[in-house]
Amino acid sequence: MGFSRGPLARTLSPFAQARGKKQEIPLASSHTLWYKVLSMTPFDLLFIALFLLAVFILLTAAWFAVRRDFTRARRILFRLLVGAGAYMAVVIVASAVLPRRVITVGEPQCSDDWCVTIAGFKRMPEGGSVKYTVDLQLSSRARRVSQRENNLAVYLTDARGRRYDPAADPSAVPFNVLLAPQESVVATRSFVVPADAAGVGLVITREGGFPIGWLIIGYDTWFRKPPLARLQ
Repeated sequence: MGFSRGPLARTLSPFAQARGKKQEIPLASSHTLWYKVLSMTPFDLLFIALFLLAVFILLTAAWFAVRRDFTRARRILFRLLVGAGAYMAVVIVASAVLPRRVITVGEPQCSDDWCVTIAGFKRMPEGGSVKYTVDLQLSSRARRVSQRENNLAVYLTDARGRRYDPAADPSAVPFNVLLAPQESVVATRSFVVPADAAGVGLVITREGGFPIGWLIIGYDTWFRKPPLARLQ
C-alpha cells in the first residue's frame, strides 16, 4: 500500500490493527476525526461506502435465508458477487493504466500522522561498486499519541529492475521505532550497487501486513509499482 493515500487504515481500525499500524490508539477528538475524513481520497470514501453497502446486502440475504426464501437469498448474493467482481476489475485496470509516482528528495510520504522523508543522500565510489548512503527522516504529526509504522521497506532499484536491499547494520535506527507526538528521528541506510547500474532510484513501500490497498482504486498495488525517488 502506497503513502499519502488517505488515512483509511486508521479509520477502519480492524484493518489498521491487522497491518500493525498503531499500537496506542486513544479516542480521537472531533478535530482529528474531521482531519482524517477531509484527508481521505474520493476512492477511500467510495470503498467505505461500498463496504457498508455490502454488509447491508449480506444481512439482507441472511434475513431471507432465515425465512427459508433461499431463491431470493441466492439471487441477492449473486448480484453482490457480480458487483464486487466489477469493482475489483476497475481496481486492477486502474493499477495497470495509472503511471508510477515519482517523488523527490524532501517530499514527505505520509500515512495518517506518520511520515517518512528522504532527507538527503550521498553517492560514493567504492572499488568496483557505488555506495549510496540515504538519510530517512521518520516523523510524527500526531499531537496526543505515540505511534510507530510497521512493515516499512526501502530498497534501491535500477533501470534493469534489479533490487538492492540495505546493508545490515545492527546499530541503525529501526523503521518501527516508537515516536512520541511531534517527534522525528533520522534512520540511515546504506546500499551498494554495481558501478554500471543506471537509473538508480529509492523505493519506499510496505511489505507485509493486511493488504488493504489491493482493494482500493489508486493505490500502489497490483500492476502499479510503488513510488520511486530518483537518485541518479
